[in-house]
Amino acid sequence: MVPNGFQHVTGLGNFPLDWLVASADEVTEKITKGTTPPKSEIVEDSNIPFLRVNNLGFHGSLNSKSEMLFVTENSHHGFLSRSVAYPNDILMNIVGPPLGKIAMLDNQYPEYNMNQAVLIYRCKPQQIDNRYFLSFLQSELAQQWLQSRSKKTSGQQNLTIQICKELPTPVPPIPEQRKIAQILSTWDRGIATTEKLIDASKQQKKALMQQLLTGKKRLVDPETGKAFEGDWEEVLLGEISQITTGNSNREDSSLDAEYTFFDRSEDIRRSSRYLFDSEAVIVAGEGQDFVPKHFKGKFDLHQRTYAIMNFEKSVGKFLYYYIGFTRYYFLSQAVGSTVKSLRLPMFQKMPIKHPTIDEQQKIASVLTAADKDIELLEAKLAHLKQEKKALMQQLLTGKRRVSLSS
Repeated sequence: MVPNGFQHVTGLGNFPLDWLVASADEVTEKITKGTTPPKSEIVEDSNIPFLRVNNLGFHGSLNSKSEMLFVTENSHHGFLSRSVAYPNDILMNIVGPPLGKIAMLDNQYPEYNMNQAVLIYRCKPQQIDNRYFLSFLQSELAQQWLQSRSKKTSGQQNLTIQICKELPTPVPPIPEQRKIAQILSTWDRGIATTEKLIDASKQQKKALMQQLLTGKKRLVDPETGKAFEGDWEEVLLGEISQITTGNSNREDSSLDAEYTFFDRSEDIRRSSRYLFDSEAVIVAGEGQDFVPKHFKGKFDLHQRTYAIMNFEKSVGKFLYYYIGFTRYYFLSQAVGSTVKSLRLPMFQKMPIKHPTIDEQQKIASVLTAADKDIELLEAKLAHLKQEKKALMQQLLTGKRRVSLSS
């Protein structure tokens, strides 16, 4: 049932009667996509970025961490002239998965271009504020509408230009659009600041691991009040721990059973039984990165995943950090052309340098504290994103109207 004072838009929801609802095509000057020039037109010394899907982020701006290509002036104004883009144009990927990468171009460069997997929206400023339109495109409203109409073939997801033109767009009066965009940009700044803090904390932890796990920096022994001393002992991992695989398959796991199930995947699975009740460092026997996990308690284990347990002369958490820090050993030992895999002897022969138990415990406690700081920031980030998402749903549907007095 449509509430009083609202209009219903099929596939999108209810909006205030005093809002216009128009197609994206009606509120933009240009909607088009790029194309790919000959390889000879891709250069390193041009002033015209050639953007691809990996250059787009999920937070409304370009992904500064991805490699950027450039095109020649001739190609930009010739072969690619259809897709010349400017600062304040909005780009969206139309090939996925995932869809939903959206960025507003900044003025770092005077002009841009892009390939056929990226679409340009150029707003009509007299009808729609580009920051408001950016927020709308990022919203669940727009993304669900687009995703439901995307074509899925051979593991790919595609949007046509026509679908992107037809996107129904709620259009409040311009002052209200600007106020909505202003409110949401405050949340964006909070999210961006928190992301920078997370990146900085991860870099600090990385530097700390470099110092502590090589013995370059010695922590203070609380018993003596002085820095730990003495050489670190070099041993083999198989000499100080028990290393074994499980005997379970992924088919034995589920999403809601009692015990944690470990295999090569990143997602957390559950199992109705447990094979081990122990502290363990767990490493997938197949994959590309072999990043370890630390666990204490009852767990089930895949038949090609390794558990390192029953530590002698070692602290489990120290070994977890040390193995993660020196996992280049696994990368150098892994065999296989397509899927890299590890064998039990590779684990057993892994060289480990470790100090006394007391120093191991101190190092582990410092790095655990660093991890907790990162986890707190990541929880804050998740909360900010969830709060913004809820606010967008309210503001972009007119369920919550903004005050224009300030």
